[in-house]
Amino acid sequence: MKKNYYDLALLIARLGFGGFMLTHGIPKIERLFSSPIEFGDPIGVGPTLSLILALIGEVIAPILIIIGLKTKLAAIPAAITMFVAAFIVHAPDDFGTKEKALLYLVGFLVIFLTGPGKYAIDKNN
Repeated sequence: MKKNYYDLALLIARLGFGGFMLTHGIPKIERLFSSPIEFGDPIGVGPTLSLILALIGEVIAPILIIIGLKTKLAAIPAAITMFVAAFIVHAPDDFGTKEKALLYLVGFLVIFLTGPGKYAIDKNN
């Protein structure tokens, strides 16, 4: 048990957090093509821009995280999206409702702090 599995752990974290986040983001893509766009406006920028920002944080950023391309940069919008979900969208809700967004937030913060590891396109950038 003396072998260090640091890079394998980072790969698992990237695949897990990024992959599971896609299950939340991909269903939102078809909302972009509905008229009128029906989406919440938690930060007051309008429903269309809110949806685009959510898609960046829940689809584009996780894909980049999964493949390990610009991983640290991609973790920022993913973490911000989860911060907004936990502390603005679900602000009045109980902890159990916020918990999933908080877990994703922690995961993306860890990925931001550690980088992608060696099993990534960018390696440890």
